[in-house]
Amino acid sequence: MIRITATIAIDERSIAESFVRASGPGGQNVNKVSTAVQLRFEPAVSGLPKEVQERLRTVAGRRLTQDGTLLITAQRHRTQERNRQAALDTLTALIERAAEAPVPRIETRPTAASRRRRLQTKTYRAATKRSRAVPPVDD
Repeated sequence: MIRITATIAIDERSIAESFVRASGPGGQNVNKVSTAVQLRFEPAVSGLPKEVQERLRTVAGRRLTQDGTLLITAQRHRTQERNRQAALDTLTALIERAAEAPVPRIETRPTAASRRRRLQTKTYRAATKRSRAVPPVDD
């Protein structure tokens, strides 16, 4: 189990890693060694609470595949170990962000000053547009 927060841990079996050739730094090493890491994470079988899984889908964005798998690619570093750790750090950060419940918005009414400013702006814009208007032609 990988501990994310005090109450959330993910099952290591829900993570699959594969190593591919990377672009970027490494010189000839890039052509010989597969240092980039593709980390696949299955939120459905990870043991995450349902609400965290739903928020993770929105936080993940385009990293989420059609079948609901989270795909993280790390190729910034020259070694597999550092790329592997970078991918795990990214996954942990995403899950931590998803674990934070959003603060519910409390509806408020606009203040009198903000209403006054809005109406002044509307009046100013209307006057500007009125001055641009073509005057009517008298026959």
